[in-house]
Amino acid sequence: MELLIIRHGQSEADLLGVHEGRADFPLTGLGEQQAKRMTTYVAAQFPPDVILTSPLKRAKVTALLLQGEVGCQLIEERDLMEFNNGVLAGLSREEAAVKYPLPPNGRPPHIPIENGESELEFRFRAERIFQKIINHYRDYNRVAVVSHGGLISQFLRAYLQQPISSQHFFATGDTGIHLLEIKEDKRVIRFLNKLEHLSVE
Repeated sequence: MELLIIRHGQSEADLLGVHEGRADFPLTGLGEQQAKRMTTYVAAQFPPDVILTSPLKRAKVTALLLQGEVGCQLIEERDLMEFNNGVLAGLSREEAAVKYPLPPNGRPPHIPIENGESELEFRFRAERIFQKIINHYRDYNRVAVVSHGGLISQFLRAYLQQPISSQHFFATGDTGIHLLEIKEDKRVIRFLNKLEHLSVE
């Protein structure tokens, strides 16, 4: 079983300098171009048998473009949504720093942000969707997962069976692609954060 993990294209929040998270910003024009290049590359090199996507616009549109290219089933999975950043969603970083300043030593991992989730809850959600995918979708040869940078990093921690206290963060560029393979008792990383499709003219 292969897992093709894909981040969405550039969103409007990237240009506005705001906290995104659950704020539902659409893709920019560049983001759509990035997604189209990704879909052409994936369809030619790693066509999935099914696509799972976050329902947030920036991921859903990226997934729909991929579906249009490969023609497979598309399924929304709410657990693939980005970190629930509660009251910070959509706020500028400057406004958020004034209204909701972090505690002196940071927010403890078990304490949720107001109207949102804690880091521990976020990690557990990633573990839950990872287990769902490898069990409910195991009859597919290749499953594409379209999600967000933060969730993808947590998903990779789950895949690598890293402890809850792990400080590793896995960066993913706009429409970055990770390819993982589960072979019996082995979990293989084929590649991480592939972006070569963006350099194709």
